[in-house]
Order: sequence, then C-alpha cells, then structure tokens
Amino acid sequence: MDKIPTAKFRIGQVVRHRVYPFRGVVFDVDPVFNNTEEWWLAIPEDVRPRKDQPFYHLYAENAETEYVAYVSEQNLVADESGEPLRHPQIEEAFVEDDNGDLHARERRMN
Repeated sequence: MDKIPTAKFRIGQVVRHRVYPFRGVVFDVDPVFNNTEEWWLAIPEDVRPRKDQPFYHLYAENAETEYVAYVSEQNLVADESGEPLRHPQIEEAFVEDDNGDLHARERRMN
C-alpha cells in the first residue's frame, strides 16, 4: 500500500505561489490530486505538477482579483510577509487570533 503524503501546509496558513504572483489561505487539503484529468492536462507540460502530492484549495488573490485556486504542494511556499489578505470568503471561514493566525470557524448545523 502506498504511503499517503503528509501535508506541509495547514488549514488557515497563508501561502504564496513559487512562480505566479498570487497568495492565499489554505481552506482544504487533498492528500493527492483530486481534480479532473481535463484540469490537469490544461497545465503546460513543462510546469505540470506530479499527482502524488498534496494539493491545496486556497482563497487566493493577486493584484487584480480574488478567486479560489487549486495548487500542488511543490508550487507553494509559506508566506511570512504578514500582509493582510482581502479575499471576502476568508472572514466567513476563519477567525483571527491575537497573533494574527487564522483558525477555521466552527460550523453550525441547522
């Protein structure tokens, strides 16, 4: 049986892309690739990530816009800038502690 990779980044952690100018907050993690083959094949082959690594769902933003991104672990680094994020879903999903760390809000069932 294959070993499931351990995620390097945690939910609530601010990260940035190694190559492209965007950053965001991790809101979910897949232990291995869990998107469509079409999505994966749309990535240029010379930069296409391996599927056998964690992939992160991010509330992401760049200079122009906010969006949701799906990014491989190999393409992320921790963002230590301390710069605030403006993505509107961050406030809905997380609460900030006194140290500026983000923690998932408790979900209430109706």
